Amino acid sequence: MSPPQDLEDEQGGGDPPGDLRSVLVTSVLNLEPLDEDLYRGRHYWVPSTQRLFGGQIVGQALVAAAKSVSEDVHVHSLHCYFVRKGELEEKRVLSCPVTTEPKRKKDSFLARDQPVENHRLLEAQQVEQTRTGASFSVRFVKAVQHGRPIFICQASFQKAQPSPMQHQFSMPAVPPPEELLSHEALIDQYLRDPQLQEKYRVGLNQIAAQEVPIEIRVVNPPTPGQLKEMEPRQMFWVRAQGYIGEGDMKMHCCVAAYISDYAFLGTAVLPHHWQYEVDFMVSLDHSMWFHAPFRADHWMLYECESPWAGGSRGLVHGRLWRQDGVLAVSCAQEGVIRVKPQGPKSNL
Repeated sequence: MSPPQDLEDEQGGGDPPGDLRSVLVTSVLNLEPLDEDLYRGRHYWVPSTQRLFGGQIVGQALVAAAKSVSEDVHVHSLHCYFVRKGELEEKRVLSCPVTTEPKRKKDSFLARDQPVENHRLLEAQQVEQTRTGASFSVRFVKAVQHGRPIFICQASFQKAQPSPMQHQFSMPAVPPPEELLSHEALIDQYLRDPQLQEKYRVGLNQIAAQEVPIEIRVVNPPTPGQLKEMEPRQMFWVRAQGYIGEGDMKMHCCVAAYISDYAFLGTAVLPHHWQYEVDFMVSLDHSMWFHAPFRADHWMLYECESPWAGGSRGLVHGRLWRQDGVLAVSCAQEGVIRVKPQGPKSNL
């Protein structure tokens, strides 16, 4: 495994002037320590579903796990389960900062009020140091809200080791991100099409109103006339907004964990969205395998496909490619997908 500092020439894309730190690093993935191996996170982005964003919970769990291992090991895999719905709780805004020691509440890790505006509390991340070996270390992380687990995760870390046996698939041939429309420009193009159905127009306006900390450029976006002929596949270039820098490879993996859940399960809906209206869609589990160093603030191609859907569930696979064609991360997820029942057709 090459060191992270070698990525500047390999992955492409220079750093922006100044230190415009990514909000994913400074806020979303910045955990507050409460005790040894116990942290608290906050929720900063509310998707249209009004549920906790799964990628944020995964990313925060990996941050917590990474704090308990040495500098010379890096995550190579994680396997997660979403076991309960996470609640969104508004934090009360105080007129001045609290300077007293935090006070624990029974069955809760929400320790104290702070002068935080427009932020939502997330959960406590509890880390169990399952094993620390010479080459591999395993950590178990449990996210807790109101004394009940809402998410569990096992992450495995490995010391860098040379390997003469290597292979990977080939990266798909696609236009570079610089030649594609930004997500905002693409949505605007769709909305200006007079043939666009109203249900798509409503959905696109909801997406446009969201402020997400990642940049996206869709490869081969369908025209409104092609929306009924979509396969369960999609590709888009993605990167974190702002600057992260070479820094610690662990943080780039945590940011990639956040990014990996965005629009992932929706891949399974693509062939069916014109026929059914999704009533409920939520992740059940999420797995990732990290293969090579990368920069999460540089463009990466996210290749997603859904090989199967049924039983009110959908399965998706994903691959994150560096711009130089190196396969950096593989992902898999299964989720619940329920559609609204269709009423009887009118004879009129």
